[in-house]
Amino acid sequence: MPNKENAKKALRQSRKRALTNRMKKDAVKRLVKDARADVTSQKDTARASVLAAIKALDRAVQRKLIKKNTAARKKSRLMKRLNALAAK
Repeated sequence: MPNKENAKKALRQSRKRALTNRMKKDAVKRLVKDARADVTSQKDTARASVLAAIKALDRAVQRKLIKKNTAARKKSRLMKRLNALAAK
């Protein structure tokens, strides 16, 4: 445990920021998971959910929650599945 006041404050800030980042990352993961489920079950809302997931991924990259290549890979795989669904 920190002894100095500024170290205590830094620990509080770090925990608060970590909690916020975890919640935001979980929200992005949930959107991606829902989009993938919609595409595999061939729902009519698949396109909207994929676009929402892509938007969330882009925002997560801007906030430095995930790396840009990770987001690009996830977006690519989602669009690949969506395009395969549209081709059927």
